[in-house]
Amino acid sequence: MLKLLRYLKPYRTAVTLVLVLIFLQSLSSLYLPYLMSNIVDVGVVKGDIPYIIKIGGFMLLVTIIGGICAIFAGLFASKASAGFGQILRSKVFTHVENFTLHEFDQIGTSSLIVRTNNDIMQVQQLVNMMLRMMVMAPLTAIGGIIMAVYTDAKLSLIIVVVMPVLGLAIYAVLGRGISLFRVMQEKVDILNRVLRENLTGIRVIRSFGRTPYELHRFDAANLDLTDTSVRVYKIMAALMPMMMLIINLSTLAILWFGGIRINDGAMQVGNLMAFIQYVMQIMFSVMMVSMMAFMIPRGQASAVRIHEVLQMVPEISDPISEKMTGETRGDIEFRDVTFSYPGAQEPALAHLSFHIHAGETTAIIGGTGSGKSTLIHLIPRFYDIDSGSILVDGVDVREMSQAHLRAKIGFVPQKAVLFSETIAQNIRYGNENSTDEEVRKAAEVAQAYEFIATMKNGFDSVIAQGGANVSGGQKQRLAIARALVRKAEVYIFDDSFSALDFKTDANLRAALKKEVAGATVILVAQRVSTVMDADRIIVLDDGKLAGIGTHKELMNSCSVYREIVESQLSEEEIA
Repeated sequence: MLKLLRYLKPYRTAVTLVLVLIFLQSLSSLYLPYLMSNIVDVGVVKGDIPYIIKIGGFMLLVTIIGGICAIFAGLFASKASAGFGQILRSKVFTHVENFTLHEFDQIGTSSLIVRTNNDIMQVQQLVNMMLRMMVMAPLTAIGGIIMAVYTDAKLSLIIVVVMPVLGLAIYAVLGRGISLFRVMQEKVDILNRVLRENLTGIRVIRSFGRTPYELHRFDAANLDLTDTSVRVYKIMAALMPMMMLIINLSTLAILWFGGIRINDGAMQVGNLMAFIQYVMQIMFSVMMVSMMAFMIPRGQASAVRIHEVLQMVPEISDPISEKMTGETRGDIEFRDVTFSYPGAQEPALAHLSFHIHAGETTAIIGGTGSGKSTLIHLIPRFYDIDSGSILVDGVDVREMSQAHLRAKIGFVPQKAVLFSETIAQNIRYGNENSTDEEVRKAAEVAQAYEFIATMKNGFDSVIAQGGANVSGGQKQRLAIARALVRKAEVYIFDDSFSALDFKTDANLRAALKKEVAGATVILVAQRVSTVMDADRIIVLDDGKLAGIGTHKELMNSCSVYREIVESQLSEEEIA
């Protein structure tokens, strides 16, 4: 938690003002019992009405000043804590943006969402309470003890007995609460994951009639979280009755022994009343700390989870000194590349060596799980390889900045992802400086202009969340348009034509050939008809290079490719 408090630095002025205002508020609350004792011992006992009015008016003034200090302290504390939360969310989001796909897999998307929203909110609330209660409580407690001893030193021995008992009670509760709150946040992660999977997969769930199963799965996660929450709050609930019992017994002891001292003439009634108020203030301070006990364990658990994210160092980082690429644009070479996913027993790709010359169209084909998508994910350096090297324009990708490398690439993923913005904004995502004419041209080449024109607002039509208001083929075409508007040196299409009919596929490939002439094009496809015309075809089999060459060359030299072709085309088409 302390490591996160450094993000309060921009609000140190507000924090300082809170401390000063809380100090003044505490002084006012400590001064009031002293004034009240004077009213009783001097004004009431002697029947001095003017004195009572005078001191009573002064008490009212002190109360108003204390109230104003409390209001402004709350205002500045809220401002500082809200700003702290904003900075922390920004830091976490910015840091997560630098994560590789491995880090996302390691923590989990659902957990990252919970940590960025729920956990930061818990810490923000804790900071707000700490700036007020955790500052006010010790000031009031210490001041109350000093004033109680000043009022009657002997009677103050009761405080010496009570305070350790209160401390032990709070420590016992906090000790058990911290670990359980961490478990509770993990249960929130699980519940969030189940909920997210249900919402994103609602079509699959309904199509297979698995709604009852998913309801059971959600209920199980929900019940698990509820049980843990009940266990935590049962422990916390035991604190308040213990506190009230101790406070009431303390008050009874003060009245008992105070009455004896008044009877002996060693103490005045006003002093006893003031002493009781000081003890109540001390107890109230301890109660404030106990109220914090409901927030500290959960806030601490959340702070640890946030710190874990901020401390995680991305596996992929930019080099200290970047090497510049040569004059060639779009030249890619794999040199004995081997790559394994974390925890995998066998490499996903093993000893791959090939050269994609600038301006060529290269197709990658192979069976399911052969490593096609993995291969193209290595070019923009989504993962780092185990051994070997990948060169783009003659420079190892590990010796280039990620921004420089990816600026060369127009990437169309296997699963088209669209954002909840207009169609124009989604296409312009590839190049924010593109003109309306360039956006329209990219849509035409991607065979998307026709269906865009039929929509009510055309390019200003808003895409629903997850692209729910467009079909799979339309998503793919918009994703292709987004890559084309980038005007990249290298275009990578990861099975990006799978949802298109044969006519649209053929028209798109014909338009692409003219539009990206001179650029390097890499196609990953399942259809042989999509890759037959490529300048070069790379055939993968179980992560290894099974063959490389043109369609005719591979038909004669590569049995894996020949099997794929024969499974898709008739003898007449092959001939």
